[in-house]
Order: sequence, then C-alpha cells, then structure tokens
Amino acid sequence: MLENKAPGKDISEEDLLTKFPLAAKQSPDHRSKFTIAGVEFGSDHVPVFAGPNMVENKELIIETAKAVKASGADFLRGGAFKPLTFPYRSEKYTETREDGLQWLADAKEATGIPVITEVMEEKYIEPIAEVADILQIGTRNMQNFPFLTACAKTGKPIMLKRHFGCSIRDWLGSAEYILIEGNEKVILCERGVVAPHTHRSSSRFLLDLQAVPATQEMTHLPVVVDPSHATFWRPWVEPMALAGVASGADGIMLEVHPDPENAAVDPLQAVSFEAFDSMMKKMDAVAQAVGRSVL
Repeated sequence: MLENKAPGKDISEEDLLTKFPLAAKQSPDHRSKFTIAGVEFGSDHVPVFAGPNMVENKELIIETAKAVKASGADFLRGGAFKPLTFPYRSEKYTETREDGLQWLADAKEATGIPVITEVMEEKYIEPIAEVADILQIGTRNMQNFPFLTACAKTGKPIMLKRHFGCSIRDWLGSAEYILIEGNEKVILCERGVVAPHTHRSSSRFLLDLQAVPATQEMTHLPVVVDPSHATFWRPWVEPMALAGVASGADGIMLEVHPDPENAAVDPLQAVSFEAFDSMMKKMDAVAQAVGRSVL
C-alpha cells in the first residue's frame, strides 16, 4: 500500500494504485537512484545537460563538447533528428540526421562526455541507441505509446519530456509505458506549457516550475527542467535555471552554442560558452544553499 499519499488536482489515490503504480511513490521518502555513464541521479548532485539545439557540423559540436565539459556539464545535448515546427527546410534551418549522429559520436569520443539526443522515429532507435547514453523522447512524442514501448525495449535510459498541453497525470501515464517494459532509468523533463498568455510575442510556453514539487509528490522518478525551450528568450534562461535548481529539480537542460545569435535553430534562446560558465557557478551557489551541488 502507498503511504501518506498526496493526490494532486487531477490525480486520485486510485490512479496511483492502478494507473501508474510503477511510477508512483511507495512511501514519502521513495526516490529513484541510479547512475548513467558515471553520473548519479536521485542524489544531492544536480546533473546538467548542455549543448546546441541542432548538431550543425562536426567542428561545432566537438568545440561545444569541450567547452561545456570544461564548465562542469555532465552531458552533451544536441539534436541530429529535429522535430521542426514547419516542414520547410533551408541550407541553415535543416536536420543533419545520420551525419549529425556521427558527429555526436565523434564529440563523445574526443572528449569523453556522455550524450543525450532525441529519437524521432522508430526506424532510427537502434543507430541512435548505439551513440546516445540517454534517449530523449520529445514533447510531441510523449503520448506515442508504441514508440515509447519500442524505445523502452532498448534498455537505454530515457528522458521523457512533458507535452506542453498535458497534465502531470498524462505525463506519469506515459512514463508507465516505459517502466512496464522493465526499463527503470526514466527521467522526466518539464519544458514549458501552453498558457492563454505569454510574456513576449516570440514566447509560446511558460515554465511550470510548480510542476517540479507537484510531480515529486507523486513519483520517485527524477524531474529535470528545461528553461531554454520554455522561455524561448536568452535573458530569461539564467534566472529560470537558477529558479529550477531552487525548486528542487533533479537536473537542468540548457541550450549552449559558440555563436548563439547565429545558431541554425532557436537563436533566441541559446547562451554562449562564457554565459554558460557563469551560469554553472551561479547554479552551484543556489544548489549549495539548499544542500545540493551542481559542480
């Protein structure tokens, strides 16, 4: 039986028992603890995932891998297969696909930093799993249940991003599809939700920091925050990253680029190497204040 249950607004005790019992906490202090590529999750350390939205070329991703690792990042992030909002592509605004995946492998080999990258289609799961230490399932695939099952069966750790229109109940239901396959290394990622208002014409989402403690009341799984995608505006990324650490997030995902203003994808939100290095120090200071660490 679950002890000291704290059902949320749309989550009942029955849900915890029958809809997602594997994702649900079994006691107030129940917390998943596991290691991925030598990085601990569920501990006092707050892992950081950093890198460009898109793997643009080999030189850029290796340069970025070296820079974010030197600043203390735990994982290199970068998309080779991208869920771009519109179907049109240009020489700059495109996907590097198999080439990008190889460049991620090259960066990993050159620097030793582990890699997280998004899987978009089932036919690419196997080659991506050979390179990535963590498979990222993006917001638009959060409820693609056969796809979740196929990814889970690889046995690779999985980051499950919350869909921008889904409740915590939906999110945990999706996580259950992964857990039921015996894949226990599941990381949840809050990346912003749709609201009737935002703060800039370019901003589509609001970072739901309240979801961090709310989700942690229900589940033992680690909850990561992505302030880059949520804010879509560079000046807001740092304060929301700091707030994410303060809220108790179990990790922070950030877009970092050597030339942010000229990034091929999402140039409004990426931060420079120098800004990232400064942010890492500030995030660590916030983490230290609440008995945790980033560096």
